[in-house]
Amino acid sequence: MIEASRRKEILAGERSTVYSRGEPLLGGTYTEEEIEAVVKTIRASMDPSVGFGFGVAEIENFEQEFAKFCGVKHAISINGAGTGLDMAMMALDLEPGDEVIVPAINFKAAALSVIGQGGKVVWCDVDERTFQADPEDVERRITPRTRAIYPVHMNGMSSPMDELLEIAERNPHSKHGPLQVVGDAARALGGGYKDTRIGKKGCCTIFSFHTQKNMTTLGEGGALTTDDDELAQRFRAIRQFGAGQGWGTNYKMTKVQAAVGSVQLRRLPEFLDGRRRVAHERHELLAGLPEIILPYEPAECWHSFYLYTCLVPDAWAVEKRNRLISIMSADYGVGCCVANPPQYTQTPYLGKMTPGQDLPRSNRLAERLFCVSMHPTMTTEHNEYICSALIETVEQLRSE
Repeated sequence: MIEASRRKEILAGERSTVYSRGEPLLGGTYTEEEIEAVVKTIRASMDPSVGFGFGVAEIENFEQEFAKFCGVKHAISINGAGTGLDMAMMALDLEPGDEVIVPAINFKAAALSVIGQGGKVVWCDVDERTFQADPEDVERRITPRTRAIYPVHMNGMSSPMDELLEIAERNPHSKHGPLQVVGDAARALGGGYKDTRIGKKGCCTIFSFHTQKNMTTLGEGGALTTDDDELAQRFRAIRQFGAGQGWGTNYKMTKVQAAVGSVQLRRLPEFLDGRRRVAHERHELLAGLPEIILPYEPAECWHSFYLYTCLVPDAWAVEKRNRLISIMSADYGVGCCVANPPQYTQTPYLGKMTPGQDLPRSNRLAERLFCVSMHPTMTTEHNEYICSALIETVEQLRSE
């Protein structure tokens, strides 16, 4: 842990905008290569016989590259991860009363996609160290109406997919067979699980290329991955007005986004290595600070550290946790966020749509949870400043 005299010296230095937000508004970086890809693609599209089109080389190439990166047969590019979540639920053909198990510690999008397709959200708890869906709690919540398990690869790390897939096999639906396991990897592109990358296991996985994510295609965009040929065909039909096979609409990515996506994908290992370097260095800088429980990385996972997720002690829940976040921002210019409280408390609509569901474990965990600003371009100097600010804040709260 950084010595007190050294902390004072560090904190007297100039502040940086790179750590001013708990979740930075640009998750990676852009270079002249991305700019050149945009300009080149626009120039090549100016001929009226060419245009911006669809089914073009830029999109096809990006999809092939992304599928190869994830180790899957199919990648289907789309205009956003929210779209992909909706498409995944469409493919389940949910009937009234069908249930989908969704972690409560979560962003709202997954649960909204279930409700949007007429399904019933059944909230589950997460493991208090990994923040991933707790397999034991998932299995307890399965009923004859359960159709799917919807794990979120939370904050950069994989859910325990093999355990969830075994649960899905053990508890088949009477009509549809084994439960489907749909992965929401909006925050976890590039993360690993056992001998695979996130995106390989489960019936399909949804990724985000939103501006805040591990890579971005001009601010929005996403993809679905799957090894299921029929499912891939259905996804491609849905995104292109049904392809004459059924209902569909326009969920496509543009060719300019895809051209940028190919560049960002080539640079993704650089972004991921940067995040892990920052995280592991931060582990060392904060070692020995008893009030802060640092992120945990199981042996079978390769964490992409989209967020650096910490916990305060039970005695610091809510009031001191909130004070910590406030002091870090006001006194030191370091952003922190709470990602995420149970969505039945965070999003009024989801609370209304899931009446009577209240998970005390998740509620308590959310009261202790906070994420310290993380970005792959952070230097050792940035990290020393952030950690000095956190140590000083903890010592201030400790004495109150």
